[in-house]
Amino acid sequence: MKIGLDVGSTTIKCVVMDETGNILYRSYERHYSKITEKMTELLEKVRREFSLDETAKLTVSGSAGMGISQTCGLPFVQEVYATRIAVGKLIPDADVIIELGGEDAKILFLSGGLEVRMNGSCAGGTGAFIDQMATLLNVSLEEMDSLAARYEKIYTIASRCGVFAKSDVQPLLNQGARATDISASIFAAVANQTIAGLAQGRPIRGKVVYLGGPLTFLPQLRDSFDRALKVTGVCPENSLYYVAIGAAYCGAVETNLVEALESIRKYGSTGSFLSIPPLFRNAAEYEEFCQRHAQCKAPRGDIGKYSGDAFLGVDAGSTTVKAVLLGRDAEILDSIYKSNSGNPVPIIREYLLGIDQKYPSLRISKSAVTGYGEELLKNAFGIDYGIVETVAHFTAAKHFRPNVDFVIDIGGQDMKCFKIRNGAVDNIFLNEACSSGCGSFLQTFANTLGYEIPEFAKLGLFAEHPVDLGSRCTVFMNSQVKQAQKDGATTEDISAGLSVSVVKNAIYKVIRVPNAEELGRNIVVQGGTFLNDAVLRVFEKELGVEVTRPDISGLMGAYGAALYAMGKPAAQTTLIGPEELENFKHEVKVTNCGLCSNHCRLTINIFGGNRRFIGGNRCEKPVTKRNSKSELNMVAYKMDLLASYRKSEPGPRGKIGIPMGLNLYELLPFWHSFFTSLGFEVVVSPMSDRELYLNGQSTIPSDTVCFPAKLMHGHVQALIDEGIQNIFYPCMSYNFDEGISDNHYNCPVVAYYPEVIAANMSTLEGRNLIHDYVGIHRKRDFPVKMHAILQKSFPDITVREVKRAAKAAYGEYDRYMEQVRQRGDEMIAQAEREKLPIIILSGRPYHLDPEINHGIDKLIVSLGAAVITEDIVSRRVGKVHTDVLNQWTYHARLYAAAKYVCSRPDMNLVQLVSFGCGVDAITTDEVRRILEEGDKIYTQIKIDEITNLGAVKIRLRSLFAALEP
Repeated sequence: MKIGLDVGSTTIKCVVMDETGNILYRSYERHYSKITEKMTELLEKVRREFSLDETAKLTVSGSAGMGISQTCGLPFVQEVYATRIAVGKLIPDADVIIELGGEDAKILFLSGGLEVRMNGSCAGGTGAFIDQMATLLNVSLEEMDSLAARYEKIYTIASRCGVFAKSDVQPLLNQGARATDISASIFAAVANQTIAGLAQGRPIRGKVVYLGGPLTFLPQLRDSFDRALKVTGVCPENSLYYVAIGAAYCGAVETNLVEALESIRKYGSTGSFLSIPPLFRNAAEYEEFCQRHAQCKAPRGDIGKYSGDAFLGVDAGSTTVKAVLLGRDAEILDSIYKSNSGNPVPIIREYLLGIDQKYPSLRISKSAVTGYGEELLKNAFGIDYGIVETVAHFTAAKHFRPNVDFVIDIGGQDMKCFKIRNGAVDNIFLNEACSSGCGSFLQTFANTLGYEIPEFAKLGLFAEHPVDLGSRCTVFMNSQVKQAQKDGATTEDISAGLSVSVVKNAIYKVIRVPNAEELGRNIVVQGGTFLNDAVLRVFEKELGVEVTRPDISGLMGAYGAALYAMGKPAAQTTLIGPEELENFKHEVKVTNCGLCSNHCRLTINIFGGNRRFIGGNRCEKPVTKRNSKSELNMVAYKMDLLASYRKSEPGPRGKIGIPMGLNLYELLPFWHSFFTSLGFEVVVSPMSDRELYLNGQSTIPSDTVCFPAKLMHGHVQALIDEGIQNIFYPCMSYNFDEGISDNHYNCPVVAYYPEVIAANMSTLEGRNLIHDYVGIHRKRDFPVKMHAILQKSFPDITVREVKRAAKAAYGEYDRYMEQVRQRGDEMIAQAEREKLPIIILSGRPYHLDPEINHGIDKLIVSLGAAVITEDIVSRRVGKVHTDVLNQWTYHARLYAAAKYVCSRPDMNLVQLVSFGCGVDAITTDEVRRILEEGDKIYTQIKIDEITNLGAVKIRLRSLFAALEP
């Protein structure tokens, strides 16, 4: 008799088969971290049902099975090998296996060379991720699958982080998006994460086999994979049990079951785990800590006895809504702190009605709102002022510590930290790719272990051996917590260890501070997470400084908003009254905007009194039906100018395709003119969009390369789909020498990505990708070398023709650049006349692409500024001194632009940075140094394929708030 046990991260599977391979018994159960108990229970059951003697051929496998098997001396087989054995016997013609588990994801390539791809440091897109999303939607997994079957639209959702995806889902829920569409979008995100993150350019084709719990139980998830891969995969019988089946097949050694059961029962009682010193040595030390922080209290008033003017502050956060009501002496009369349940509107309506009914002698004379739901609530209730979160939190922090120089706020799933310089918010840090150190992180574990968060937090205060968990992905941390439990860690040890993880993530992953002194010595901590004494204690110990935690830590945004309203001049409030509140109506409609190329998915909120709020728009057109101040948007001007190069007449030499991305953005006028002069019809790939990106996604070999490079796969594929036989995408080590740098290289990705395309896009087979090395910087050599390159594909082309085409190309490029610079100078002059702030939106030429910049230029224009690109002003200062090697053409423009901005009081710089850009690790620090030496604020915006602009808006509005006199 053979027994195979697959001990996974969340489940345990058991298969019993006879010597001929017939399956006699199978079971699939969640173990809820009680692994040894479940293993013992299963083996006892198998012994009884099959009347086994003392021995059987038992083999263990699975991600959580190795430790047990090694300690207990049981035969073990690696799960990938076990899967391969089972598939080899049961589905011998399989080409690819895609397996999703609780916390792991795997792709096994069987044909064309065996290869295994597994998730590493991130568990986004696994079963646990889907569980979290179902909880957020308040549905079961079965209901989620049923909802997904009726979808109409797919939204972009980040599956790279189980917690962070809430930042995409929560606004959709707030805006009234259908649960059917969100469910399908979550499944699509999982499929895309698995394909892009694991396949990494290796084609998935042939017979695809789906294994593991999520792909077995969720047919719509399988459909999402089918759609993304353009295949029809197979989910075989016993798909849940393939690892256990493989383990059973591998059984060769008779194991004494009585001894094995005894060993398994004892496992864990002798375990050990890494620990750190206790947070408090004794109760006296904790008492002193509490007394110190108890001194920082906001004044309170008696609302029952109060009459006259009061001031309302509301903070509509990502997961909660807070409100504070202040009296004329800034005393707190009343406050609320509630979960927003996906929509803060009814909560605030109920609160305002309650205040009106219970305290008729009180009159709210001024009000302000901040947070994610700022614009929604401002429009819904006629709240007087809307302010950016950083300003609200700074206003509150100043009230408690006037000399504050650093504020850190850790909320439910976002983290905001900012330095204060010269009395203004400067140098903002926001978690952008991972939220493993936020409140939801602790909440998830508290709930998993059966505690409410306040009770769970207190447990860690006097833990004797806090577990050293490091700081990892929320989903992966589950495994470490479970292992620590098996190794003897108490719930107290785990609670303390998780608090340490939160702090270390904030300091070393979000702020990325090299030493504690850099943060400042007058620190105010805010946000509900800092109400946790364990988190606060760890923060102080890690930084070696005593910080200020107001007793209203979780209400600081609302408190700051109320103080802001209170400080405004007296005026008639626009807040709606009791009668309107009683008859309040809120209707939500969802539609697509067709007024510009963004095609935003709009959510229209309609309230009484002809008030409405349109959400989801990236520009002003849906609101105003016109593009306000669009003439002062250099990004829009360049895009219009480049659009003229998309037209081309049929040529005698046929068609040649140019993928519109990376360095070919700015060089399009050059190459368009060059090939048109040679008698080609130039076909430019279409404008980037989500569909184009997904169409090339399966050929992307690296998940960490920048998004603009990833898009090139879609652009090349679009040309292939259009039937273009000859595609021109050259390697270019050098760019034009603009005389402002030590050298004039392209960055390695821009320079050599054509090699990546050629090596990874099998759809290019039978087509001619011209990706030779070209040097346009050598004007004299260029025609001869270019002729040699083109002759390989077009033997009839002469040197004379190439020389004529080169002359036309250089001339057209110069004309284009002169046109751009002249219009840029005109825009600056116009902004000066109109006294508008000027934002130098700095990045690369390909950051013009709306799919890459997500409409950030339009967002800046809507805030009342002129948008100018870095190349317009970089030539005004020439070569500048840098502390780094200045050898890249595009990056030299950044440094020069930063230097020029320092000389202009009406200019500020915003730097666009792509996730995964190695060179920008250098440029960001250097641009920051140049700006700060010139007493300017540095604002950085990271961009990738995820379109959530919440963090972007915070940064931009904080900058504009700091510029106000």
